[in-house]
Amino acid sequence: MTDTATPETVFYLDCDTGIDDALALAYLLGTAGDRLVGIGATSGNVAAAVGAENTLRLLGLAGATVPVALGEHHPRRGSFDGGAPHVHGADGVGGVPLPESDSRLVAESAVELLADLVERFGERLHIIAIAPLTTISRALDVIPDLASRVDGITLMGGAVTVPGNITPHAEANIANDAQAAAHVLAAEWRSATVVPLDVTMRHRFEPRHTAELARDAGALATAVSAMFEAYFDFYEPGLGVRAAPLHDPLAAAIAVGDVVIEQSLRGALAVDTSDSPERGRTTRADTGPSTTTVLEVGGDAAERILRGARTPRLR
Repeated sequence: MTDTATPETVFYLDCDTGIDDALALAYLLGTAGDRLVGIGATSGNVAAAVGAENTLRLLGLAGATVPVALGEHHPRRGSFDGGAPHVHGADGVGGVPLPESDSRLVAESAVELLADLVERFGERLHIIAIAPLTTISRALDVIPDLASRVDGITLMGGAVTVPGNITPHAEANIANDAQAAAHVLAAEWRSATVVPLDVTMRHRFEPRHTAELARDAGALATAVSAMFEAYFDFYEPGLGVRAAPLHDPLAAAIAVGDVVIEQSLRGALAVDTSDSPERGRTTRADTGPSTTTVLEVGGDAAERILRGARTPRLR
């Protein structure tokens, strides 16, 4: 399996900045650096505006400047339901105070920012989507040939051979906007990689990782380490150990090519968009564009993500 990225690849991140998004951002700043060329915030863990502000503040802690734009607030059908304060805290960052950033959101929307980046970078641009897919779906409306013009997309979402995490059948990013997910997965991407719960639930941060993250590291790494205490509090009762899955960071590491896909399924994926209890379920389909659905990765993903997030370039 070849890496998703090449040395010339640049990245657009679509996020809903909660705790694991924050670690994914720290990791991307450490490994992709200036190749992270734009960020959009979509409602998911928190409202889009809250996620955008969290993102600006995290970038400020790192001394990094990346254009951040406001993405879609409501899903394609219905209204934003308030997010996941029981998982990420009401502020999305586990109650950890973050200094206000000197930077502000760009004037254009996330869809407009993405369109500009497509014009600028074309096939060099790779989309990393770690939020509900509403903004990416809207971008496909505005740029009908988006999927064929960029390098590809790596998205965190779905539960193909395992139970969901928001319902018995569905994973949160997909269930929060099933129509958008179906739209995005039906597009003819040059390359589409899906990183579902099937693999993310098996790769976890533990207190030893967060302690190492904060040791001799910068302000961003220290803040992310502190956030994980709330994440551990949520996951510990279900997992039976104090640990938390690396949902979004693992997708970022796969997109960068730092973590290599070892086992996957090739073929189309379908999303249940009905109003039944199975809404948001992702299943293999007989027809449709082919995707790579990741089932396992090689090496110690947690250590690689830790190493990237602790990079000395972050102050």
